[in-house]
Amino acid sequence: MPRTAAPPLTSAPRDRRRTSASVVLRSVLEHGPVARSTIARLTGLSPASVTDYCALFAELGLIRETEVPRRVRGVGRPHVPVDLDDSRFVVGGVHVAVPYTTVALLDLRGRVVVRRELKHRDTEPGGVLARAGAGLAALLDEVPGSRPLGVGVAVGGWVDRDTGTVVEHPLLGWREVPVRELLGARTGLPVHVDGHARALVNGERLFGRARGSRSVLHLFVGNVVDAAFATGDEVHHGPRSQAGTIAHLPVPGGTEPCGCGRTGCLQVELSELTLVRRARAAGVVEGGNPMDVLAAARAGDPVAVRLLVERARLTGRAAALLLDVLNPESVVVTEVGALYREDCLAALREAVGPRRAPVAPTSFGAGVLAVAGGSVVLDVLYRDPLSASPELI
Repeated sequence: MPRTAAPPLTSAPRDRRRTSASVVLRSVLEHGPVARSTIARLTGLSPASVTDYCALFAELGLIRETEVPRRVRGVGRPHVPVDLDDSRFVVGGVHVAVPYTTVALLDLRGRVVVRRELKHRDTEPGGVLARAGAGLAALLDEVPGSRPLGVGVAVGGWVDRDTGTVVEHPLLGWREVPVRELLGARTGLPVHVDGHARALVNGERLFGRARGSRSVLHLFVGNVVDAAFATGDEVHHGPRSQAGTIAHLPVPGGTEPCGCGRTGCLQVELSELTLVRRARAAGVVEGGNPMDVLAAARAGDPVAVRLLVERARLTGRAAALLLDVLNPESVVVTEVGALYREDCLAALREAVGPRRAPVAPTSFGAGVLAVAGGSVVLDVLYRDPLSASPELI
């Protein structure tokens, strides 16, 4: 039976050990190469505890000593800094979008090693996840010698992280899909599942622009529109992970009919499906790829430019509404126009308004969907590095 989840942590000593291990490994991620004495100062742990954890992480292959010791004034042994060892382990990342699935391998720094897009033949969940598992296996063959720690799956819609289930994704037609179970059986690896907005908040906190922010709002605008909010080191999930569901917020002046029976819901107004349909109706593109609209804008098509800027401006209005409610320190937006075009980013920021939290596009560029999947399992690793994978036991 493949192991698909870390065991529950219930005892207080176990929790303290998990927390201490996490802060040590996070310190190496954020500050490495870094001396053990510096880690002790940063974390408040005793030098002896830091030394013990570093020795254990080195034995597990998560960190390594750097080659050149740092000498300090006076007598005594030179400080030998430690850093992440990103040469051994990888994690699998899976992002299931409406038209295709992205599969990828990432290193321990959240960098994409290799990725592929697998177009859906259909969206039947068993078939989609079987192809994702086969895609990951093919990628591992391309990176010989890498040892997989686990798989992270990021999906839009309502995703229950605790059970690894996609509760509802209307655009895919998924309901109560046991993703952890199905993909775990296919890969034989631990599988962790979360919504893509929450996954990217964790990615931004670990590897992106939001590192060090006390509170972060992430707004994801694709075919699915949702949001996630983190304070301190915690992403808010809510009961059965329903937090961040903003698809049916009303948009003043919206004209698009929504499947819920109303008109002008946020998701249907901002969806890439709507963007492409409007571009086709205007003769800008023929297919269904939003990147074709972006290409037309780059080629100087004024209608494509207008559609993208209007969408970015409406995204900014949605972000402003969430800012009024949540008041985060920083805001990250994943939206194709703001990612690739300065005029779209400017329109988004203008709509958000002055004297608010700084708004930035996603840190991960074209690899954002791959990072979303990988961030799900990397967040688990950095929260509980001693039991995130059977490879580390």
